[in-house]
Parts: sequence; C-alpha cells; structure tokens
Amino acid sequence: MTPTGTLHRLGQSLWLDNITRSMLDDGTLARYVAELSVTGLTSNPTIYNIAIKGSVAYDAAIAAKVREGRTGERLFFDLAIEDLTRAADLFRPAYDRTGGLDGWVSLEVSPHLAYDAAATLAAAKELFARAGRPNLFIKIPGTPKGLPAIEEAIAAGVPVNVTLLFTQEHYAAAAEAYLRGIERRIDAGLSPRVASVASLFISRWDAASAGDLPEHLKNTLGIAVGEQCYASYRSLVASDRFQRLANFGALPQRLLWASTGTKDPALSDHLYVRALAAPHTINTMPEPTLLAFADHGALGGTLSPGGGRSSQTLFEIARAGIDVAALGEQLQSQGAAAFVKSWDELLQVIAAKAGGA
Repeated sequence: MTPTGTLHRLGQSLWLDNITRSMLDDGTLARYVAELSVTGLTSNPTIYNIAIKGSVAYDAAIAAKVREGRTGERLFFDLAIEDLTRAADLFRPAYDRTGGLDGWVSLEVSPHLAYDAAATLAAAKELFARAGRPNLFIKIPGTPKGLPAIEEAIAAGVPVNVTLLFTQEHYAAAAEAYLRGIERRIDAGLSPRVASVASLFISRWDAASAGDLPEHLKNTLGIAVGEQCYASYRSLVASDRFQRLANFGALPQRLLWASTGTKDPALSDHLYVRALAAPHTINTMPEPTLLAFADHGALGGTLSPGGGRSSQTLFEIARAGIDVAALGEQLQSQGAAAFVKSWDELLQVIAAKAGGA
C-alpha cells in the first residue's frame, strides 16, 4: 500500500492544496484521486494568482469572457467556478460515499471582505448558488469580523471552510460559530447537515518563530499548536452539546491542517504530514508535499487525543520569550494581508491578459 493509502486508511482525508486548469485537462487530478487517495482540494487567491499568471491555460477563456462583457472579480469567479465545479464532480463519488463528510472543494470569497461580515455573507450565498454543487465549501476567514458571517452562512445552509485559523482560541471561536449556526437550523426545523471544516495553519508558526527560539525548540511550535487544537477538537466532538446536535443528524466540523508544506529545506519534506496524522481530520497538502509523501513518506504514530506533549512544548516556548497568543494574532493579520496582495495581483494579471485579448 502506498504511504498516502496508509494515511487514508488511518482515517485522515488527503486533500490537495492546489488547482490549475491544466491538471484538470491533462488528467493529473484524476490520477491523484485514483492513485494517491486524494479526496478533495482547496484553493485560495495565491494559488489562483500563480495558476493564471504562470500559464496560458486560461487565456482563451479570459478572451471569451471579455467578449461577453466580463471583467474583474466577476470574470475571475467565472474561471474559478468552472475549475472547481469540474473538480467537485470528480470528488462527488467520495462525497456520496461518505454522506457528505468528504469529497469537497473550496472557493474563497474576496479577501477584501475579511473584516466585513455582511458583505462576506452576501458573497458566500451568491458564490455557492452560482456553483450549483453540494460539495463546494465557501472559504470565510475566521477573523473577528468573519465569525458572524460564518454563523449566518451555516444558518443559511451554506457549507463553510473557515480559513486563517492559527491559535486554539481562533479554532474555538470558529467551532462556536459553526455550532450556533447548526443550533439555529435545528430550532427552525431545518436540516442540520450543513458541513464545515476549520482550517488551522501550521508551518507559518515555525517560519515566524525559528529565529527567536533555541535550536531544540525550532520547528516545534506549529505541531504543538496543532496537537493542542486536536485535543480541543476531540473534546468538542465528544461533548454533550455536539452529541445532541449529532442526534439530530449534524456533521462534525472537521479539523483541517493547512499550510503543511515544509518551508525549511533542512527539514523533512513531509514533516507536517507525518507529525499530524490523526483520524477524522484532513491534511490539505501542497502538490510537492503530496508527491514527496507518496514517494517516501512514513508514519510514526498518530496524534494523542489529549494533546500529547503540546502543553510542555508551549510552556518552554513561552519561557523562551515567544508570546504565542500575540504571534497568532499577528499571523492571522499577516495572512489576511497576504491574500489581499495575491488577490490584487491576480486581478491585475487578469486585466492584463484581458487587455491583450
């Protein structure tokens, strides 16, 4: 069995953190599904900026949409929805087989809306309706202003991938928004089977803290935060509150490991895959990480439901001078700003290609 097959058999979903029109056209994504146990994918503004800027695969479609009068964000979302609905159809067997727990793709609202709850909710509803696929998540940042939009979207029946989560507090707030949305649906006599995932970013912790930590603590912070949040997740799923919702048919908001590519070339190229193996979670991997793990990956065990050594590691990191809570807020703000930058560059690339159409 391949390493990816072993991880999938453990109970973790393997999603691809990438999409391009080329991988849809040439069968690469279908091969990952058939051979590497990939059962979903995620996208973001940075991924699409690279995909459209770095190839001619979208040029003909851009030219055609310009002739139809499409420009700017509308044109981009047309392109993205075309890609993601094709991918969603490819993953539909996994979605059907798991009763809606797996087999998802994700489309992000404009990152300019990260701090505007009303506009985020309106965009989420519109994009989900335009896509017309049950297995398409709308990505909404788990910023303080994004949390009300997450609750409202869930209450309205829109599946949500909560993105840009970094700390245990961020995760808990996203989970609370999801639970409130589901509880409102039950109280209104509506189906509670509205799926959600909570995307916790991992490797950015280590990139941000490595220069301030002693050697033995470098590249341990991201995994420790992951272990801490996994313990919270397991506790929540076992809670009386969630079990009551499950009795009505609600799905758990699964914990998703994001940003799992290794940024330090001196480290294992699948460090965060091996370290974060855990049933009933998702690891969305950049393409190089997926291929590296498939080629020579090995598992060393699974995460402890109780958090493992995370408390001790986080204590030592705090003693070394890292304010983990403050760094988490900084990383969330930086992440939102980075997506805005990629989004603006993406629209500039599309405008340039449209101008040459």
